[in-house]
Amino acid sequence: MDKLNDIVVLVNDFVWNNILLYVLVGTGIFFTIRTGFVQIRRFPKAWNRVFGGFSLNGEKAGKDGMSSFQALSTAIAAQVGTGNIAGCATALVSGGPGAIFWMWIAAFFGMATIYGEAILAQKTRVRDDEGNITGGPVYYIREAFPGGFGKFLGGFFSVAIICALGFMGNMVQSNSISDAFNTAFGAPKFAVGIVIAVIAAFIFLGGIGRIASFTEKVVPMMAAMYLIGSVIVLAINFRNLPGAVASIFIGAFSPKAVGGAVAGMTIRMAMRFGVARGLFSNEAGMGSTPHAHAMAKVKHPQEQGETAMVGVFLDTFIVLTVTALVILSSGVLDGMISNGVSGTPVAQAAFGTAFGGFGSVFVALCLLFFAFSTIIGWYFFAAANVTQLFGSRAVKPFSVIVVACIFLGSLLKVDLVWNLSDLFNGLMVLPNLVALIALNAVVARAARGKRIERNLKEDVPVVQRPVAE
Repeated sequence: MDKLNDIVVLVNDFVWNNILLYVLVGTGIFFTIRTGFVQIRRFPKAWNRVFGGFSLNGEKAGKDGMSSFQALSTAIAAQVGTGNIAGCATALVSGGPGAIFWMWIAAFFGMATIYGEAILAQKTRVRDDEGNITGGPVYYIREAFPGGFGKFLGGFFSVAIICALGFMGNMVQSNSISDAFNTAFGAPKFAVGIVIAVIAAFIFLGGIGRIASFTEKVVPMMAAMYLIGSVIVLAINFRNLPGAVASIFIGAFSPKAVGGAVAGMTIRMAMRFGVARGLFSNEAGMGSTPHAHAMAKVKHPQEQGETAMVGVFLDTFIVLTVTALVILSSGVLDGMISNGVSGTPVAQAAFGTAFGGFGSVFVALCLLFFAFSTIIGWYFFAAANVTQLFGSRAVKPFSVIVVACIFLGSLLKVDLVWNLSDLFNGLMVLPNLVALIALNAVVARAARGKRIERNLKEDVPVVQRPVAE
């Protein structure tokens, strides 16, 4: 088992650090140019679209999809997760303060990528065998490559995302929750696992209506709770804020000038860990969030493309940045690097400088909401691919397996599972990006304001329609 884990680690290192880092950022740069910097031109309109009158009690989601805000909330539920706390801390420890600058760069270009993902998901959405609107990368992959090759790539993507998110990914998330509660409260992991599994099962079995209702309420509240706590810490440590901000820009280009234990960092390390952790957090280009955006009830695909960009902005430029500033202004980073401490304990120590013993409790509570919302989002994305491969009747058996994985994941941390989750995350990116680039002309037309016709005509009988003949 250890030998297999070592092999997976080596493959992961090669896939993420030698292929995906460059391909993901490169795709973002490509779409930024092709869309004429859509993330700048359309951002004010996108912001107003999201916050111009959203409600925590929107219309009930059903066969015809969900509201645009519910789709965004479902996407953000997956985006804002443990990566915004543990992932940010890991990037700072491994790449220094400069890693945050490169997170911003990756997110900026990623906004153009996710704009394209949402538009193509809207364009190629279908109705499943029970008449429910569904969509995602598998459908635009098959449109980009009609015939056997497209079916193979689509099937490969579906299997990868089911494994990466539905099974292994959700084990990782539940493990993060049980670890945090065990550390903060001494709660038995067995008990925590049962509670998480039962609540998850209740939401899963309620279908899209219950999932959409959960995300539209919980996502804004969890973000507000975390941001309020973070602002309090920043207010207490306000004298250190100018230095914290400066260290991000200095560390991006001259890590040695930052001083302390961080002086051992290099620009390459800052770029590598900043880009990797940033993309893993906001999921732009990974092919996960298009499943939610496909179901948004909007008049034109461009509208949801604009909304999707706000999700990346909120994840990286707001939540993740606030975490970074809390850690940097607290003064704990050098000590953590020197002692080889990484992940959640770094964030807990940072919040502890202002909250004392409550710091660990606060982070544990935030991790509960962040990780659990990610479980709901990832289940939803994986279930859409189960439906595509096996039909809607397979979703309930799938949900039972996922609930079992959630419980098992809370009990033990198996390095092989964590590393396999990273590997399958990487594998599902490749067919998604290939299809995005193949269909870039559609995205470019949408960014210029041209009308994009959906494949699914709403006045046709309710049957599952082929994406391409």
